[in-house]
Amino acid sequence: MDPSTAATATDAALYITGGAILVLILMSAFFSGSETALTAASRGKLRASQDRGSKGAKTALDITEDSERLIGSVLLGNNLVNILATSLATSLFTTLFGDSGVALATLIMTLLVLIFAEVLPKTYAITNPEAAASRVSGAIRVIILVFSPIVGAIRAIVRVILRLFGVRTDPDSQILAVREEIAGALHLGHSEGVVEKEDRDRILGALDLAERTIEEIMLHRSNIEMIDADQSPREILKQCLESNYTRLPIFRGEQENIIGVAHAKDLMRAMYDTIDQAGDRAAEALEEFRITDVMMKPYFVPDTTTLADQMRNFLRKHTHFALVVDEYGSLEGLLTLEDILEEIVGEITDEHDPEAEHQISAGEDGWYWLDGSMTIRDLNRATEWALPDDEANTIAGLVIHEAQTIPTVGQRFSFHGFRFEVMAREHNRITRLRVRPLAPLAG
Repeated sequence: MDPSTAATATDAALYITGGAILVLILMSAFFSGSETALTAASRGKLRASQDRGSKGAKTALDITEDSERLIGSVLLGNNLVNILATSLATSLFTTLFGDSGVALATLIMTLLVLIFAEVLPKTYAITNPEAAASRVSGAIRVIILVFSPIVGAIRAIVRVILRLFGVRTDPDSQILAVREEIAGALHLGHSEGVVEKEDRDRILGALDLAERTIEEIMLHRSNIEMIDADQSPREILKQCLESNYTRLPIFRGEQENIIGVAHAKDLMRAMYDTIDQAGDRAAEALEEFRITDVMMKPYFVPDTTTLADQMRNFLRKHTHFALVVDEYGSLEGLLTLEDILEEIVGEITDEHDPEAEHQISAGEDGWYWLDGSMTIRDLNRATEWALPDDEANTIAGLVIHEAQTIPTVGQRFSFHGFRFEVMAREHNRITRLRVRPLAPLAG
């Protein structure tokens, strides 16, 4: 072969190799940017774009359903082009510079891949991931279909290897649950000052309804105000007028025997009609009045019902009041729709609410004075603490659980990084205590 022809062929091969390397780097940039865009894109925003008619957003939603297959295909394509580009660069630089070309190719390719195939495309993708995900979704879907058999085989091999080490994976599991994503975003937004504490607490409270049961927030039976059906009408009327509640359970014989629920408005309307129709013998007619004639049928619910389910039950039955029973049918407590709403918006009080005063007050000495019936969740919400509520619902219950006894007034305990002191007790119930963090006042 003519030397000039051979030199021309060699130069052409070098140019072709160099061009191939550039194309492969661009492909690597595409894979890297696509991975970042599709994993960082908000599914909520993509759904909104889909509703506005974006086909790219719809495709992006479809391919991100199976995140493992998506990531596997993108990583496979990215590694293929990176390894091929590095191999071609090594061959090219070895031809040009001899043995030193290997080190030179490694250095140059590292810089090129890092800057143009990793940092640059990922930075671009993260600035507007939803738009980027919509643009690349069509091409990535084709790549997923092409690589699907290889990715499937790799997934099977990985699971077999993990199983050998005692690790089992769920093929249908998501990397992050929707609730965890929302909660994480809210906590991050609050820490950065973007989301107000009240807004964060309301949204998290709504999300938690499906995870919490009636038993956690119900009014315990020992605190329920009831009407004895055997009392005289005058006594019943007086009790209803003096009560802070509009709905009162009615019992006969013993308090476990709930026979109905009286609504103050229904009771007074019925009594007024009785007196009005009786005329001159109003006093006699009032004495003959029977509350059982106007009471509503009691609505019983099991204590294991979730708050989300019970709120739907309240709305469906058009009632706000339920009596809570345990698995044996024994009365456990009382629940209203307002109790559930308070888990979202915080304490709701009015001029007739006996608990209108705050259950927590902070002293200048660092101690917080608490009502023993205050729930741990409400305390954590008010103070940003993280006391556990797995074993008890109230602060008093937590102290009793940790102390493994019913404390006496003046006893102090330290656990979970806090100091607790019992300030008041009625029978076996802690009614007042104070607490402070240990760290700020240590010593």
